[in-house]
Amino acid sequence: MKARRNSVSAYETALITGASRGLGLALMRRLASSGTRVVGVARDLQALEAAVDALRKTGAEAHAVSADVADKRAVHRIAGVAAAVAGPIDLLIHNASTLGPTPLRLLLDTECEDLEAVLQTNLIGPFRLTKLIAGSMALRGRGTILHISSDAAVSAYPTWGAYSISKAAQDHLGRVLAAELDGSGVRVLGVDPGEMDTRMHAEAMPLADRGSLRRPDEVAESILRLLEKAHEIPNGTRTEAMPWRAA
Repeated sequence: MKARRNSVSAYETALITGASRGLGLALMRRLASSGTRVVGVARDLQALEAAVDALRKTGAEAHAVSADVADKRAVHRIAGVAAAVAGPIDLLIHNASTLGPTPLRLLLDTECEDLEAVLQTNLIGPFRLTKLIAGSMALRGRGTILHISSDAAVSAYPTWGAYSISKAAQDHLGRVLAAELDGSGVRVLGVDPGEMDTRMHAEAMPLADRGSLRRPDEVAESILRLLEKAHEIPNGTRTEAMPWRAA
């Protein structure tokens, strides 16, 4: 029986990048528990396979692809393996991200090569992967592409320059894609998860009060609630995870 379209289980297959830890791992777990076939992508194969094995023991269908989204030679393999093991992708979540070198530095002190590397992971990689998957979504008349954004995309924080630039560009990439895919049945959305207790946050702000940060699994639940209503949200919308949490 086909799942209801207003349920997360309406997504038969999901591809999540950066799935070995943090929000990506939490999203993979939540989607798998809802009955979605999940394909996780990450550079850390050992951690990713451990997570996938744990999901399989619960009866979920999960698969691991070890790859770096910044590597243009890897994206075809990511898309090809995902389709082969799980079928056409209904939900593509661009979660993999990098800050660049830490401690964070002023933009004018940032090496050009470091900015380029951040853009490759946070912007160019997602663009390449979208190019390979969105066409199939459009042909089938359904699919959702979700970019994990940041408040740094809309606010200027000193020393966050490379990351901020990449996330602002990713937001606008989503808006342009949404405009071009409008009417195809493909949704392109962005979500700011807020500050989370993750390794990335600790690397950026080692002195932050971890008790004040949201847990990745809590944020993942909020994002799943957003995805349940994706068909009601204007295409190209950038939203925040916080309003979607359970009452």
